[in-house]
Amino acid sequence: MTASPIGSLPLSGLDGEVEIVLDRWGVPHIYAGTRHDAYLAQGFQAARDRLFQIDLWRRRGLGLLSEVFGTRFLAQDRATRLFLYRGDMRAEWLAYGNATRDVVTAFVSGVNAFVGWAMEAPDERLPPEFHALGHQPARWEPDDVVRIRTHGLLYNAEQELARALTVRDLGPAAEELRSVREPHTDLAVPDAAALTHLSDDVLDVYRLAFAPVDFTGLAGAAPPATAPSGSNNWVVAPDRTATGRPVLANDPHRAVTVPSLRYLTHLEAPGMSVIGAGEPNLPGVSIGHNGRVAFGLTIWPVDHEDLYVYELHPDDDTRYRHRDNWERFTAVEERTAVAGGAEETLHLAYTRHGPVIHLDPATRTAVAVRAVWLEPGMAPYLASLEYQDVEDVDGFRRALRRWGAPGVNQVFADATGDIGWQGCGLVPRRPGWDGALPVPGDGRFEWDGFLPLEELPGVRNPEAGWFSTSNEENLPEGFDNDRSTITTDWYSHARHERLSGWLDGDEPVDVEGSVRMQGDAVNTHGRRLLDRLRPLTGGGMRQEQEWVALQGWDGVESTTSRPTLVFQIWVRRHLRPWLVDRCLGRLGIGAERAAAARHRLLRADTLFSDLRPDLRMVEMFDLADEADADLVRAGVDETLGAALAELATLLGGDPAGWTWGDLHRTELRHAVFTHAPDAPERWRSLPSVARPGSGDTVGLTGHDPSFNAVMGSSFRVAVDVGEWDSTRVLNSPGQSGDPRSPHYADQLEMWGEGGAFPLAYTRAAVEDAAVSRLVLTPGTDGRRR
Repeated sequence: MTASPIGSLPLSGLDGEVEIVLDRWGVPHIYAGTRHDAYLAQGFQAARDRLFQIDLWRRRGLGLLSEVFGTRFLAQDRATRLFLYRGDMRAEWLAYGNATRDVVTAFVSGVNAFVGWAMEAPDERLPPEFHALGHQPARWEPDDVVRIRTHGLLYNAEQELARALTVRDLGPAAEELRSVREPHTDLAVPDAAALTHLSDDVLDVYRLAFAPVDFTGLAGAAPPATAPSGSNNWVVAPDRTATGRPVLANDPHRAVTVPSLRYLTHLEAPGMSVIGAGEPNLPGVSIGHNGRVAFGLTIWPVDHEDLYVYELHPDDDTRYRHRDNWERFTAVEERTAVAGGAEETLHLAYTRHGPVIHLDPATRTAVAVRAVWLEPGMAPYLASLEYQDVEDVDGFRRALRRWGAPGVNQVFADATGDIGWQGCGLVPRRPGWDGALPVPGDGRFEWDGFLPLEELPGVRNPEAGWFSTSNEENLPEGFDNDRSTITTDWYSHARHERLSGWLDGDEPVDVEGSVRMQGDAVNTHGRRLLDRLRPLTGGGMRQEQEWVALQGWDGVESTTSRPTLVFQIWVRRHLRPWLVDRCLGRLGIGAERAAAARHRLLRADTLFSDLRPDLRMVEMFDLADEADADLVRAGVDETLGAALAELATLLGGDPAGWTWGDLHRTELRHAVFTHAPDAPERWRSLPSVARPGSGDTVGLTGHDPSFNAVMGSSFRVAVDVGEWDSTRVLNSPGQSGDPRSPHYADQLEMWGEGGAFPLAYTRAAVEDAAVSRLVLTPGTDGRRR
């Protein structure tokens, strides 16, 4: 394919010419004479494709929304500013490595260069969102990139609070049912008094700091979806693959949005050749390969946060007890411009441990968050710059010494055939406590430094010939988790169990099979729940025909499956509440606490179904006992009937023709244009796509209360390590965030079909896939070297 030239463009700050070749899927292949120029061009091209997205992320992250959107965002601006990095900037930059500041400076120079070029003809060059909302893009400073900390996946303040309220109000037995902790361990309560005055709203400010921008009521837009997040990855040794080369695969599970969270890029410069995905607001690549080493990551849910509860001074709301003294909060006042109004002052407060998120004069208490990710060098994903040009798996692992946040499972493989896994993240030592519950901030519960990478678990060339992670508890046997608890909040084993069975099978692994497995829809835990209830069969249920059909289901949650539809509605919306109500009685929780108990045990999260609590509740009944069996059989019959009645309301028509895909679909709705009356239809939302699977399948597709599958893998990659042009990748709905671009939604159909396309890497493959090229030339004020 011959690429169409689209001309050249002078750009300030370049050392020399840079060529950007765009392939048929909108992936930019950047060829530069220096690394500086490659990163500058990456910033320019990222802004060219995603300017509104990254400009909004910057404003949200720095707490500058009110500046352009008005007073309704003042509370969110204050919340976000509480969690900015406010430490020494020299220590911050050096924590990443000597080159990082230069790289970030080049990248933001490229973003700013595009902003300057676009503002020369804003009507045609600016993304249409700026016109719809009536503001202009901002210029970036390098410090902006590292001061923002609320753009990562960070844990576990939410889990701490939920656990604290459950234990305090309902007791440890109820927490065992609610919890998704694995393995089960005795829960130690460091100080019960610290839990006395906690409530659900303690984390309201924290939640707002991490919330996406909600444009509801502004330009008629719909609120954005929020979602928990996970991921799968695996790496397979040469003797277990079809080609005799390693295979590495990765499919991060995040909110499925338009535009996509990830952005594909290819950077070529002397000493550097890296391709894959990163986040569009950051330089470099975090998932992909560099022609020698392939790498992928999933969340390793390191406990990076602790809630500290303080006693306020009896007569002074500005002081709190620490050891034998009353310390004064550090007060920060910041002025902010407000669109359509006068400047406002934002008042921020900090303890010695971190930002104050809750203060209650009535109970004389305050709560602050201590966060590892507020330490130097913890800007999410930026440490991936350390491994852009590593030579082999040993060099890759050494590069991870600087990794801080988020906690991740890194899998990697090199062209010589070596593979490995490393858990990495900055893990605090907590002498005598594990971080599972809030603690007093009076000095008795302090951190004692951090674990070096060498003390974290990892493996090189595992004996099994493969390694896979799905956010599950994966600490190796013998690892001393008590010395410095990694976390007490692991994800479900369901995906890992399915992957382990596949990877341990007789068939060799290859790239095509890995892509198929990334969309696998087998619900192992769903099938297990039905197996545990199998003894109920044959008891004369009114819904016996439906029950027999469910028992005959193979557990594959395809879009054409009727049993999947019935199972999902039945378990999540009917059986689970029934089980909770019956288990409360068995725990001795009376009617006076029933409402609070239901709230805790049902869990409002519908995006991950996570059937572990359901399995545990079923285990509370002895189905070999006639009375228990009759009770549960009646409950199954009643709730299954209710589920069918709800489905009749939701779908209507002939029940025999109902399928999971009728209800479980993804419709991507633009945050700004959803209800804009003058916007073209394709700008408002993209065509609805039926989705297989659920929150318990390898191909994870969690849905919101309206069954919009807004959680899962919009990006996926599978690498044939060493045969780089055989890499398969997908980034749905497309590379561009501009709805006028042909690459805005050109991957959506392929995504719905579970497909992927070849990621061209060698120059010959790039030229074969090329559709256009742009040459950036040094401006008159070119950089002095």
